[in-house]
Amino acid sequence: MTKHGTSPTTPTWTGMVPVDDTALSVTDTGGPGTPVVYLNGQFATQGYWRRVIGELGTGWRHITYDERARGRRSGRSADYSFDAAVRDVDAVLAARGVDRALLVGWSYGAVVAAHWAARNPDRALGAVLVDGAFPHDWLDEAMEQRIRRLFRRMNLFMPLLRPTGLTPRMSAAQMAESNIELGRLSRERELGPVLDRITVPVRYVVASGTSLGSKGDEQERIRASLDAVTVRNPGIRISAKVASNHGAILKKDAPAIAGAVRDAAAPGHGPH
Repeated sequence: MTKHGTSPTTPTWTGMVPVDDTALSVTDTGGPGTPVVYLNGQFATQGYWRRVIGELGTGWRHITYDERARGRRSGRSADYSFDAAVRDVDAVLAARGVDRALLVGWSYGAVVAAHWAARNPDRALGAVLVDGAFPHDWLDEAMEQRIRRLFRRMNLFMPLLRPTGLTPRMSAAQMAESNIELGRLSRERELGPVLDRITVPVRYVVASGTSLGSKGDEQERIRASLDAVTVRNPGIRISAKVASNHGAILKKDAPAIAGAVRDAAAPGHGPH
């Protein structure tokens, strides 16, 4: 049974949720609708979901948050691991009194959503994975070096942007390690079995073109790995392939993402 925790007239709640050695900045619109938890890109913030939330409207309960050291308010931590990111989903849901939710994740957040749905089959209502969670062996030693060089270059201007919340309060080395860990978790032998275990409806919204740090058709070859996934697990479908690139998809293709959320909602739980 889903606990909503708020009445239809309860105003939006914004506050800090303690977890481990830090606290996360959370926003919960409340209300009786299906809870939808939005999981950000690796170094993004909850504000990126504004257009998707607008497309879905008030019939849903929207819960957004900034991961550790992301945004303006979420605190720094000694642990920026992927496992910590998955634990943070549980911490946010517990703090807001939600037992069951539909997860929507973009990029890094899509991998978090896939793992959480696989680990919590009785609590996940469904998942929408936005241009992420592709099981493909894209990380090798050369790519690791590319990632480290990229973040070292970015470190030249990141301190100027940190007060705005546009870049994390993490070091370049921490950001690089987080990205490398994602590459290891994305290998087919690692992520493929996770996707195979998911028993709730999963809908992918897939971008086109490049992402930060990719070259040529690298990203399209990574996305092609979904073909085998959808054959193995009939509950996983590609809802839309859109023209936007990885970085613009939440802004330009919010209607497609909202449509995937409606499609993934478990029967009887979505707004009419």
